[in-house]
Amino acid sequence: MLYFSKLKILSVIVITLILSYFALSNFFSFDDNFFKKKINLGLDLQGGSYLLLEIDNEPVIIQQVQNKFFEIKKYLKNKNIQFKNIEIIDNQNIKFEINSDESNLIEDIFSDKESEINPYFPKFKTHQFNLNIANNDVLLELSDYGLVLIKGASQEQAIEIVRRRVDEVGTNEPNILKRGSDRILVELPGLNNPDRIKSLLGKTANLTFKFVTNNSEESFGTEKLSFEDGTEVIVSKRIVLSGENLIDANPRMDNQSNQTVVSFNLDRVGTKKFAKATTNNVGKKLAIILDNKIISAPTIQEPIVGGSGQITGDFTFQSATDMALLLRSGALPAPLNIIEERTVGPDLGQDSINSGILSLIIGFTLVILFMLIKYKIFGLIANVTLIFNLFLLIGILTLFEATLTLPGIAGIILTVGMAVDANVLIYERIKEEKKGEENQLLAFDSGYTKSRTTILDANITTLIAAAILFILGSGPVKGFSVTLGVGILTTLFSVYFIARLITSIYVSKNKHKEKLI
Repeated sequence: MLYFSKLKILSVIVITLILSYFALSNFFSFDDNFFKKKINLGLDLQGGSYLLLEIDNEPVIIQQVQNKFFEIKKYLKNKNIQFKNIEIIDNQNIKFEINSDESNLIEDIFSDKESEINPYFPKFKTHQFNLNIANNDVLLELSDYGLVLIKGASQEQAIEIVRRRVDEVGTNEPNILKRGSDRILVELPGLNNPDRIKSLLGKTANLTFKFVTNNSEESFGTEKLSFEDGTEVIVSKRIVLSGENLIDANPRMDNQSNQTVVSFNLDRVGTKKFAKATTNNVGKKLAIILDNKIISAPTIQEPIVGGSGQITGDFTFQSATDMALLLRSGALPAPLNIIEERTVGPDLGQDSINSGILSLIIGFTLVILFMLIKYKIFGLIANVTLIFNLFLLIGILTLFEATLTLPGIAGIILTVGMAVDANVLIYERIKEEKKGEENQLLAFDSGYTKSRTTILDANITTLIAAAILFILGSGPVKGFSVTLGVGILTTLFSVYFIARLITSIYVSKNKHKEKLI
């Protein structure tokens, strides 16, 4: 029947009022507004910056091949396999010579035939390197699949680091997505001056600590590096400590020198390394190097055993903040190059908002007029329900601080059409039921009950499609699927709770009228 218990009526009213309050908080500033969440506007509505980054994977590939190079040397020595003239060719291939009677053993080691013989690096299979043996020469060529694995891991790590850096800056609802195998798309709504972000993303942030030598020229085990001002010094190639051992970094003012510095804390392993290095080298200069540029090279005055220290330099508070951010977020696996940059102005975004709102108003008005003309008082009920449906939809989006894009507005407009469609199906079914049923209450109740299967079938299939779009889509497609999916849920609630409640009240008071619909 159309009967609603008092608890159900109260629940419908409370849910509707709360979500309507959340929705209205986006348009009005209530003095007692304890609810601070808002719907975020996407790049196409709010304006902002669009950056397409490309990962330079060459250093990563070289590093991976070098790692395998040393693993192979160590493994072959452990197995007492005679080899010579081992070298890296073209940065991607490893070549060495063996005795002719060991070629079968080499084939077993670097293939899937004998997994037990290869416990040292079991993932080192021919799907990463192609094995070629000609006479006594062994050539391991990095395979296409091996390249895909390296690039995939590099891209995943780079995305995570980019996300950390962007989040630390405080950009609202950034959109960071994969593009192909070596590109990353970064959308920053509301950010019209991306220079600081570009500076942060353009730095690999590879931090190392190395001792400064007394040599005047480079020699084996040393290298020449320069300060920011161009001054060059010779440092040891041996890394005392790397950024991997940092667990925190923050800018602060040094009370003694009254300069801005970056303080850092080390993990347990880093603390031991740093303590040992500073204890054994008091009086020596320790170069602090970021991306092959020396930031500073202070003299070790005394052993540093507490696991913390500070980086000095010609810092402003902003540059110190940025450096601390880079160190906290970690080093990128490979350099990032900005290959495309666009800025969407807020005026263009406002034009999009105005166009979207205008289309919603036109569609909404036409629907309201159609329902009023077609169903009179019940058309009015459907229109009131439609307004509440929009409030519910916007309220839920506000609750989750969703990002609204232009495709998202299209999803809201589609929700309006689907909500009306559900009401039309119910009212037409009620008309059919009234032909064989004199009792008004039974006819209306049967109309709602018997149309439920059709309405649920149509909406659930659309909801499944929206879920697939959300899972497989990205950017604008996700924005559309979110508003469409939430709109379907609010439509079902509006039709079967709000509209049915208002209809039951009206029909119960006018059940003696001969023609209600």
